Amino acid sequence: MEIARMNYKFTAILIALLCFMALFMEPAYPRNEYLNDGSARCGEVDVSVSNRDYDYDNYDNSWNESNSQEVRLTFRKYLGTDCKTSKENAQLKQQLELMKMCNKVNRNPSLAQNQNFALLVSKCRGVVPQADEVETMPTGSLWDELKEDFIKENPDSKTLDNNNSTLKMPPKDFILPLPKPKLDE
Repeated sequence: MEIARMNYKFTAILIALLCFMALFMEPAYPRNEYLNDGSARCGEVDVSVSNRDYDYDNYDNSWNESNSQEVRLTFRKYLGTDCKTSKENAQLKQQLELMKMCNKVNRNPSLAQNQNFALLVSKCRGVVPQADEVETMPTGSLWDELKEDFIKENPDSKTLDNNNSTLKMPPKDFILPLPKPKLDE
């Protein structure tokens, strides 16, 4: 009686296949949704040429040989929004992103000197922001602000920072009492 026996040929083929796939695989990189065309394809035209040779046996034991040559022209139209709307939406996405980023690009004069950013600098040339965009980092502690607001809204609350509290912080050298041992019953 043969119970579960490992098939070594299958395992070897599986390992070889995984190694072969690893040779041709590339890492997956994130894509910028605002820079692509949104997969807005209008349609495709495909031209193909084929040559087929047929040798087949008829029922009357005679052989037929034939050659078939074909030229195909295929057009595919994708369903969804029309082509003009898809292209306009892609342009709007890019323009909105440029509008957000051009202020930073125009404030950095070193980008104009770098050839890698020549297209970006040319697209942002002449874009003047209505107001200076200032990036400010919050100062202080948000927790302290929330705590102060809570104490103002709830003056009768019992917190360690509230003067109405009967709770007190123990001194730093305070030693907690040991728990009482349980008696086994």
